[in-house]
Amino acid sequence: MAHRSIAARRVALAVCLPLLFMASAARAQTAAVAAPPASAPAGAATLAPVLVTGKSPPQASVAGWGDTPLAQTPVQATVVDAAQLRDAGAARLADLVRFDASVADAYNAEGYIDYFTLRGFVIDNRFNFRRDDLPINAETSIPLDNKARVDVLEGLSGIEAGTSAPGGLVDVIVKRPLEAPLSSAFVQWREKNSVLGAADLSRRFGVDNAFGLRLNVAGEHIDPYVRYDVGSRRLLALAGDWRAGAGTLVEAEVETSHRSQPSVPGFSLLGNNVPAVPDPSINLNDQPWSLPTVFDATTASLRVTQKLGDDWRIVAHGVTQRLRTDDRTAFPFGCTASDGTYYPDRYCPDGTFDLYDYRSEDERRRSDALDLSLHGKLTTGPFGHTLTTGVLRNVVHNRFNALTYNFAGTGNVEGTAVVPSAPEANATNTNRDEYTTELYLRDAIALDARTTLWLGVRTSRLDRGAINTDGSSPTRYRQSFTTPFAAATYALAPGQIAYASWGEGVQSDVAPNLPQYINHGQAVAAAKSRQTEIGFKGGGERLEWRIAAFDIRQPLFGDLGPCDAVPGDPPDCIHTLVGDQHHRGLEASGTWRQGAWELRGGAQWLHARVEGQADASLNGKQPTNVPAASARLQAGYAVAAVPGLAIQAGASYESSREVLPDNSIAIPSVTRFDLGARVERKVDGVAWTLRAGIDNLFDCRAWRESPYEYSHVYLFPLAPRTVRVSLQADL
Repeated sequence: MAHRSIAARRVALAVCLPLLFMASAARAQTAAVAAPPASAPAGAATLAPVLVTGKSPPQASVAGWGDTPLAQTPVQATVVDAAQLRDAGAARLADLVRFDASVADAYNAEGYIDYFTLRGFVIDNRFNFRRDDLPINAETSIPLDNKARVDVLEGLSGIEAGTSAPGGLVDVIVKRPLEAPLSSAFVQWREKNSVLGAADLSRRFGVDNAFGLRLNVAGEHIDPYVRYDVGSRRLLALAGDWRAGAGTLVEAEVETSHRSQPSVPGFSLLGNNVPAVPDPSINLNDQPWSLPTVFDATTASLRVTQKLGDDWRIVAHGVTQRLRTDDRTAFPFGCTASDGTYYPDRYCPDGTFDLYDYRSEDERRRSDALDLSLHGKLTTGPFGHTLTTGVLRNVVHNRFNALTYNFAGTGNVEGTAVVPSAPEANATNTNRDEYTTELYLRDAIALDARTTLWLGVRTSRLDRGAINTDGSSPTRYRQSFTTPFAAATYALAPGQIAYASWGEGVQSDVAPNLPQYINHGQAVAAAKSRQTEIGFKGGGERLEWRIAAFDIRQPLFGDLGPCDAVPGDPPDCIHTLVGDQHHRGLEASGTWRQGAWELRGGAQWLHARVEGQADASLNGKQPTNVPAASARLQAGYAVAAVPGLAIQAGASYESSREVLPDNSIAIPSVTRFDLGARVERKVDGVAWTLRAGIDNLFDCRAWRESPYEYSHVYLFPLAPRTVRVSLQADL
């Protein structure tokens, strides 16, 4: 009863705080609470999840067509800006699942790297992430405090990336100096007891304000709903620009971040049964010797843009990234039952499991990319051309040490078993080098006032090598390929287009760095993926909509062999190309605004199947951890009687997910409801924004996802009801 009473008081606090703040602000500034109009202006209620189809912002560079408005391009993309991330209480990139029905969880463990799927395909953290359009490695924790927005391209990305998983690309856009001065402070509290403080400062100075600087700092004490999972993080980021004259713009930025927090492993099947959803606060990594996973990252970039007349410009853009990681956990994997039965891919029926001491310390990843590009417009006869051509060079060096993967004892799903540590290094790791050179050309050809032909081609050359940390098993391969893209758009009416597109991409993979893999840590040769898509876009002030039907076929990488070796046994598993994964789907989304109301929603229907497997019994099966249907719905209402107050509500639905490759076991569908509010007031020249939210309003208990990783089933529970409150002050 005491626990429920405390929870009830927290809920009441989160709901009442906006009203208390509103009343206080009204007393401080009587003029601000004059009688409001009968209805608030259109768009006054801003929901956290926003699907953009050409507005706010009108461009998404991740789409591949530069400054062309997103609503006019033959691709589907979602754009989420910093304000929307804060309204939603987004704490990490994995929270993008709140914003689009095509985005879903994929092994999102508390305290670890962010993983998710796009259109049912797992996004590759090594190849599917961009920072201001340049490739970066996302095998780390990426802070959002200094990001102006996140662009998500949905669908095949061969036009933008030499190698990448076919679901899409994620591009994080860094905050740059603004025209007007900005001084902003932000503080947030989130259950159980996480506290975040951040500051954002922007200034221009010099003759004609030629120089600009923007500073972002953040620090957080992390104490989430999971027990004994306390951590911390910090960020320091500085961006500057120099308007050097004669059409020259120089932009530079640097970011350094640190995050330290224990990672939380997933649950699993108990024998052949999906267990009841446990208390989501249980931490299976709760051992006296458990150490945090630590992510240190430094990233810097320099971009020089030179105009060459009114219609042409040349851009030189480089980025360098240094990552250091200590990956450490008490890791549950398989089970040896009391009768001697070994379960290699799940836990024992009695809730016990084999617990391993896993440590891969001082991992170092370095990525350097340089892009030289030319952008312009020209006319040939009756046709207008919008051209982009360039060359991208990307170099990656990954350096590791011998790792620890030792059996430590028997754990249990209650998280109460205590076992001794086993920290001695016992397995080699794999150092990797990658050199990639890509040449690309894109041309948007205006055939007439309504019809545009979009053509693109990218030629890539890969040079990849790997060697074990003890000097054994060196490998190297070189590979070249070309990925074309073609599309056509037709303007049905002002603000409405229809399009059809076709393209190819290339996907690569790396075998997991675990000793049971014969080729552990080594890259697997790349193979081509293909996509066909048709779609429609349209909208105006009141209604925006988009719909697309797609057919994507990708090479499927997986494990061959028994894959049940325990540490000390010879490796018996090889990670390689095992078949195809074929996804056909329909996705639709829209936004409707009327007076004080705003509704946003989206849905995806997906027919995903495995094909071409050596094991014919798996052909025609649905891939694991991929919902066949998903939907997001948000509603917002601007309270006319209380200026600046907006009430927000959201719902999310995902259908059942398969747990095993043979589709013999599935987890049920899950539906979640959220509630939030935002109050905006200006007092004595300071713009105050108070936000409050309750995630998982009805405290639904469900399995959130069922990733099949390392030939093992994992189950992650939905986070419990969580209250958050934040206050922002802008000068």
